Amino acid sequence: MSYLESLRVFVRVVELGSITAGGRDLRLSPAVASNCIKDLENRFGLRLLNRTTRKLTTTEVGRAFYDHARRVIETLDEAEALVSSFSGKPQGVIRLTAPLGLGRRLVAPLIPAFCHDNPGVEFRLRLSDRSVNIVEDAIDLAFFLGEPADSALKWRKIADCPRVLVASPRYLAEHGTPQVPDDLSAHNCLLLRYPRSPEYFWTLMTDDGPRKMMVSGRFDTDDGDVLTSWALDGHGIANRPEYEVADELRDGRLVRLLPQTPPIPAQFGCLAPHRRLQDPKVRMFADFAVRELKPVFQPVSQIPA
Repeated sequence: MSYLESLRVFVRVVELGSITAGGRDLRLSPAVASNCIKDLENRFGLRLLNRTTRKLTTTEVGRAFYDHARRVIETLDEAEALVSSFSGKPQGVIRLTAPLGLGRRLVAPLIPAFCHDNPGVEFRLRLSDRSVNIVEDAIDLAFFLGEPADSALKWRKIADCPRVLVASPRYLAEHGTPQVPDDLSAHNCLLLRYPRSPEYFWTLMTDDGPRKMMVSGRFDTDDGDVLTSWALDGHGIANRPEYEVADELRDGRLVRLLPQTPPIPAQFGCLAPHRRLQDPKVRMFADFAVRELKPVFQPVSQIPA
């Protein structure tokens, strides 16, 4: 491989913490990625990485070399983006991340549609309900559902996403239907949680403003689709984005609860490093996503409360 390609491999290996992960990200086998690192080390006659069976770290010179190599790659990417903006034909790779359920339903279908009109663009989509480091993972756009924290990242809002409390008719027949928010304390609430997550609460909209309700339950998971499945199977009450359970509400498999005090809407949008949004292809895809996804989050007014 060329020197420049080896630089790309080295940068991704350092950022992802393993030769296998760095190679996979660039669609290379571990053997090819390892050879790229060896070629660089042989070129300089210096070790850039310390390798053990459990951990990969940079040497002192490797860290200094990474800082410069990353800037070289970023400058080259910016130059390619500038050229493609003049040609009107976007080129290159866009790296996306999104939560699992949202990514499957909404983000993944956008990619073939965008590529149909922009065949020079490639995508790397990574789906996870766990938080990611957008800068370290070199993400161009991270689709996000919730309340974005203050940061140096650029936030582009797409829409407010209504949320609903839902349970199955079977669960309600066995355990009763909550009539006021305080009734939730007597129910098995199905929780979306992560390792080291804080004490759990749902925030409901009331006549007196937002109210935090401390809730608890026997089941928790980091996968939103699992919460919906548990609710459908009669195991408890879930707090879900309305668009994700619209069909189940329409056909009666789930029942909307506490319609007068619903959960506060979440914000749906995308986060990106400011520099990434200057890339024409990334900006074009962000515009495309806003245009295509905004209608999805309109309230499902035809569903009876």
